[in-house]
Amino acid sequence: MFSDTDHAAMQLALKLAARGMYITTPNPRVGCVLVKDGTVIGEGSTQPAGQDHAEVQALKDAAARGFDPAGATAYVTLEPCSHFGRTPPCADGLVRAGIARVVAAMEDPNPAVSGRGLQRLREAGIDVRCGLLEKEARDLNIGFVSRMTRGLPWVRVKVAASLDGGTALHDGTSQWITGQAARDDGHAWRARACAILTGIGTVRDDDPQLTVRAVDTPRQPQRVLVDSRLEVPLDARLLTPDTGPFAKPVLVFCAVDDPARRAALEERGAQVVVLPNPHGKVELRRMLEELGRRGINELHVEAGFKLNGSMIREGCADELLVYLAPRLLGDAQGMFNLPPLASLADAPAFRWHDVRQIGDDLRLIARRSHGD
Repeated sequence: MFSDTDHAAMQLALKLAARGMYITTPNPRVGCVLVKDGTVIGEGSTQPAGQDHAEVQALKDAAARGFDPAGATAYVTLEPCSHFGRTPPCADGLVRAGIARVVAAMEDPNPAVSGRGLQRLREAGIDVRCGLLEKEARDLNIGFVSRMTRGLPWVRVKVAASLDGGTALHDGTSQWITGQAARDDGHAWRARACAILTGIGTVRDDDPQLTVRAVDTPRQPQRVLVDSRLEVPLDARLLTPDTGPFAKPVLVFCAVDDPARRAALEERGAQVVVLPNPHGKVELRRMLEELGRRGINELHVEAGFKLNGSMIREGCADELLVYLAPRLLGDAQGMFNLPPLASLADAPAFRWHDVRQIGDDLRLIARRSHGD
C-alpha cells in the first residue's frame, strides 16, 4: 500500500513534527512534506497556537522555493483539519493548492475533525491514504490523543530511584541518586509536557523550581501543586511567576478553602482550585478533568511516594518514567505508597514500552496495561 518513497517522506514529516515538541500545546505536533516528481518541494511544522499549521507552512515553503504544489503528494503526520478554529481549515488549503494525493499517518482524534478532513479531500477528488507510521505519529501526540478521546491529559509519573527502589533517605535526602545524564534526560521529558505536577511534601522537602533548565526551550510547562490544606510557603520557589512568552499561572489544587491563604496565593499570581474528595484530600480524577479542560495534553508528575501512590491507586497514572541508579539505599523511602494486596491479581499492571541506559543509569518506561 505504501512505497519506500512514502515511508521516507513520512519519516521526514515526523522529524518536522518533533520540532514543535515544546511550542504547539495545546495543539498537536504535526509535520508536513510536499513531494512532486520525486523531489521534496516544501516542508512545514505546526507553529504555536494561533499561527500556521504544518500544511500551510509547507505550502509557503514550496512557494518560497519557486515550486508549484499542483499535482504534488502531501505527507502529513495528522489528518488535515476541516474546521475553522484559530486558523482556517488546512484541508481546504490543500484542495486550493491542487494537491493530487494526501498520505496521513493517522486520523485526528479531535471530534471536530475525526475523519472529516480526509472526507473533504476525497470529495475534492484527491487520492487519500491513511495509516502510514501511525504508531510513531500517535506516540508523538499521545497527550493530545488522550485529551481528545478521554478528556484527560496523558499522565507520566517520573521517579529516580536506587536499584533496590529507594527514592530518598528517611531524612528526605534524595539529591542526587541518579547521574547528570539521567537528570538532563528527565528535563527533556519535562520540556515536552504541558504541565509539571508535584505535591506539598516535595515542596517542603526540596523546594523545587519545577522548571526546565537542561533543555533549550522557549516555553516553560505550567506548574501544578497538590496542596490539600494550602500549606505552601509563600516564598516557595515554584510560586515564582513565569515571565516567558507562554507564561501561565501556577495552579494550586486544594481540598479545604481558606480565603486568606487563597488571597495571599493569588497575590503571588497563582490560581487556587478547590476540589475535595470525601477524605479531605484533592480529588485527583476531577483535577485531571480540570487540567484537560484547560488544554493540558501531557502532565509530568515529579512528586513523593505518597502522591505517586495515590496517582497509582486512583488509576490516574498512564505511564511510569523510572530512572534506576546502580546503587543500593537499603531501608529507604520507596517509589510508591501502596496498600498491602490481598492477591497478586490485584496488583496494578503495566507493560514495558522502552528500556535503555542513560549515562550510568537505566531508564525504564512502562505504560498502564489495558483493562487495568
